[in-house]
Amino acid sequence: MIDFSDLGCAEAPLSLFEEFTKIPRGSGNTSLIAEYLVNFAKERELFYYRDSSDNVVIKKPATCGYGSRPTVIIQGHTDIVCEKSAESDIDMEKEGPRIFRDGDLLRADGSTLGADDGVAIAYALAILDSKDIPHPEIEAVFTSDEEIGLIGASALDCSTLGGKVMINIDSDEEGVFTVGCAGGVRIDYSLPVKGGEPSGRCYRLSVSGLLGGHSGIEIGNGRANAIKLLGRALEALPIHQVTDISGGNADNAIPRDAEARFTAEIITEENLEALEEIIAPIRESEPEAKIELCECEPSGACVDSESTEKILSLIREIPTGVIAMSKDIEGLVETSLNMGIIRLSGEGLSLTVSVRSSENSEKAALRDRITAIGEALGASVTPRGDYPGWAYRKDSPLRDTAVEVYREKYGKEPKVITIHAGLECGLFSDKIEGLDCISIGPDNRDIHTPAECLSLTSFRRVYEFLLDVLKKYK
Repeated sequence: MIDFSDLGCAEAPLSLFEEFTKIPRGSGNTSLIAEYLVNFAKERELFYYRDSSDNVVIKKPATCGYGSRPTVIIQGHTDIVCEKSAESDIDMEKEGPRIFRDGDLLRADGSTLGADDGVAIAYALAILDSKDIPHPEIEAVFTSDEEIGLIGASALDCSTLGGKVMINIDSDEEGVFTVGCAGGVRIDYSLPVKGGEPSGRCYRLSVSGLLGGHSGIEIGNGRANAIKLLGRALEALPIHQVTDISGGNADNAIPRDAEARFTAEIITEENLEALEEIIAPIRESEPEAKIELCECEPSGACVDSESTEKILSLIREIPTGVIAMSKDIEGLVETSLNMGIIRLSGEGLSLTVSVRSSENSEKAALRDRITAIGEALGASVTPRGDYPGWAYRKDSPLRDTAVEVYREKYGKEPKVITIHAGLECGLFSDKIEGLDCISIGPDNRDIHTPAECLSLTSFRRVYEFLLDVLKKYK
């Protein structure tokens, strides 16, 4: 057990976090966390609803004196991105992150922490479990598979909800209230390949040490994409055929590592210099970035030269990173694309990318553009998980209350922003007419990477802030 006793009222949600974090809950593996939430509600004799997508709703009546106030939805998602370091032996299909306290930080040993979005679960459960926290009627909504396209929120039947006010807890910076976000869509490519006879020596080329990060939040910071970098490096070499290629683990995480095996004639010093020219500029902002090339044992299988060229063309032709900046909000990315996962198998090459835009027309235009690129090379292209953006609402009593509470507690103004990342608020706003919502959260750094860490004092302050908003909102 981790000692959280010095964190006052935050001890309760943090102890709950430690408890449910033992449950594996990567995207697509949410049945056990849904079962945990149902049992939590049953033990406290609270209303609950669980659907076939592992979404769970738990309701708690208002406390004495708060029955006439509007119902408040507290919302977050149950799934996490399962990224781990190369050295870690954790099997995140079978176990949750191995968390530990490091002073004011909560970390995981060799993997993502899962505070994205375990913070929301912890806050909501602590309020549902409490006997002394004043609040209006609470509808705690726990959605599944947010990280792979807001799938749970898309499937949720919102007719089970009566609230028209929602606090989403899926932001990662204290004092920042998000009031709008980009929409997005995932694109899956499946490129058939033909086998060939290996010719030349076999080499292994790897890209590693990149910073990675959230493909919405960090995309505007110019972080290198390991898949794109691998493609550039392969094209700088005299390769004959690709025998294997892999990179990335999640389409909404900028890939940190990628590697390929290929056949070629002898690699020259000139080729090695070309690789160094590719990686050198990246080391200025990502000092651990590296490209490594070595001879290896033949794999016994390869694709022919024509298929190899198609693979390289697909990586080359699909744009990656910032596509356009907002014309209305300075510094905000409008449209982007992240090349997130690539794999070569006997069935062909698979590639998954994530498209985001705050403009639906630009999202559609980019989707159509990259669909045409894939189809021209003979790939089948399948969009999935298309979700809308969340438009800024000029009239928002909830936002006004949150700003007022923050100003009174801390003597300064919070930041009120729209973001390039996708949030479930857009889907809920589509489904619940007149929904007034904001997104908040404590300081949680390096999400979607094994370096993810949560500030415990920030966690406590935001929890106290949330309780004050529930107490004051009328």
